[in-house]
Amino acid sequence: MATGVQIVFDCADPDRLATFWAAALRYKKQDPPPGFASWPDFLKAQGIPESEWTSASAVVDPDGIGPRIFFQRVPEGKVVKNRVHLDLNVGGPRDAPQGERRRRVDAEVHRLVQLGARQSRVVEERGEYFVNMFDPEGNEFDLQ
Repeated sequence: MATGVQIVFDCADPDRLATFWAAALRYKKQDPPPGFASWPDFLKAQGIPESEWTSASAVVDPDGIGPRIFFQRVPEGKVVKNRVHLDLNVGGPRDAPQGERRRRVDAEVHRLVQLGARQSRVVEERGEYFVNMFDPEGNEFDLQ
């Protein structure tokens, strides 16, 4: 039996990060369960206090292929380097011309900065080119 994977981000503002990562990954925010027009309708029906309605959010691959990403509010802020991070392959196939891969990566850096990411550093080593980035809450990821 296959094992499904969900990636979980601890964060201060789940909706903000869900909005960023949905755009970054070309995902969408998860729809409410069947029978409910909105998440507030569902949460109210479940008896969840309104003060908790913004404590979580999720994004999903519209094609149903990639993993669900869940964002949960935690009281503490990020204080150290991530031990796990996402690598987004935006440059295309490894056998594409290096200049074309670099152009694609640089275009995606520009797009994600417009969405609230920060560029950290450019790395060129062993024939690879990638850009280290931070999402709006400082979580690291790479564009390659």
